[in-house]
Amino acid sequence: MYHIDSNGYYGEFGGTHVPETLRETIDALKSQYLDIIESREFQEEYHMLLRDYVGRPSPLYFARRMSEKYGCRLYLKREDLNHTGAHKINNAIGQILLAKRMGKKRIIAETGAGQHGVATATACALMNMPCRIYMGAVDVERQHMNVERMKMLGAEIVAAQSGGKTLQDAVNEALTEWSNHPDDTFYVIGSAVGPHPYPDMVARLQSVISKEIRQQLQEKEGRDYPDFLMACIGGGSNASGTIFHYLDDLRVKLVLGEAGGRGMNSGKTAATINIGTEGILHGSRTLVMQDADGQVVEPYSISAGLDYPGIGPLFAHLARTARATVLSIDDDEALRAAFELTRTEGIIPALESSHALALLPRCKFKPDDVVVLTVSGRGDKDLGTYLAHKDDFSEVDAPAR
Repeated sequence: MYHIDSNGYYGEFGGTHVPETLRETIDALKSQYLDIIESREFQEEYHMLLRDYVGRPSPLYFARRMSEKYGCRLYLKREDLNHTGAHKINNAIGQILLAKRMGKKRIIAETGAGQHGVATATACALMNMPCRIYMGAVDVERQHMNVERMKMLGAEIVAAQSGGKTLQDAVNEALTEWSNHPDDTFYVIGSAVGPHPYPDMVARLQSVISKEIRQQLQEKEGRDYPDFLMACIGGGSNASGTIFHYLDDLRVKLVLGEAGGRGMNSGKTAATINIGTEGILHGSRTLVMQDADGQVVEPYSISAGLDYPGIGPLFAHLARTARATVLSIDDDEALRAAFELTRTEGIIPALESSHALALLPRCKFKPDDVVVLTVSGRGDKDLGTYLAHKDDFSEVDAPAR
């Protein structure tokens, strides 16, 4: 009911809306990706790299103090402990293995917070593929550490100077590059967005997350499903992997946090599901932040990875059908949640992940509810932002002295 159909749609959302210059390339990808990804040879190499290179399975950690505070049994899926520090490496390795099997010679990608860029540059270094990463000029400045990591890994960085100089502009420029070089170039999209088959491909490659959750919960709780699954959504890559194996399991409540910025109705937000309307963005029919004339509205979030005016078509469908509850999380709520986790469990999360953590005080749990929340990335890249706000949240669960 909630998975993609044979035409590349989740309900009324999705599809392949691309210029003619990319039609042949996309059709070739659609005709090959499932056969390649599901082949024994691909699966063996992919899972060997996930195990020996990425460090999977990532732990499912029982957060004792946070569980006591919120009155539930809270587990954190620790994607922040993967090689490169986020879930993005799962998808990057898979897509580049696919690109090589399709005979592509170079890789391009977009990135917002830089984690997808780092993951792509890492996998390209591993597999000896030239790599060009598009990143909004604003994000280049606020994610300087990840930019330097990408350069050290051998990637060429192109700062997108158009529009608001953030993630959507990086995607626009990457798509233009791909349109100009479709024959030898593979575009590694980092989120569950874009034309079919990308949303499905990203979800399948990230579904290792929910597969592991099932196995780990069986070991820890004696059952393979939680009562609540929680994740942040911008494009939706970590969330698609978190919920993939539970989409049709109605015992599991899906609660997702999108970037409210300075307030859902402030004009400085990225709360697409809550305020967006149907439209076409980056090759897919989905919900888009746009004005009455259909012009895309500039998004804003304190988190570079959630600073996007659209949403993956899967999540537009889940929201439209009420399968998932999507809450808008303001900057201050996300910052408070980050400091709370840091001081309660000794884990510094990425700002993106903090939007999922901020869901906890917005929900009501029973003491025996099993809650799984994906910490999609670590907070090293966001230390500058955290340090700038540390005095504002000095009271958050400070340790006893």
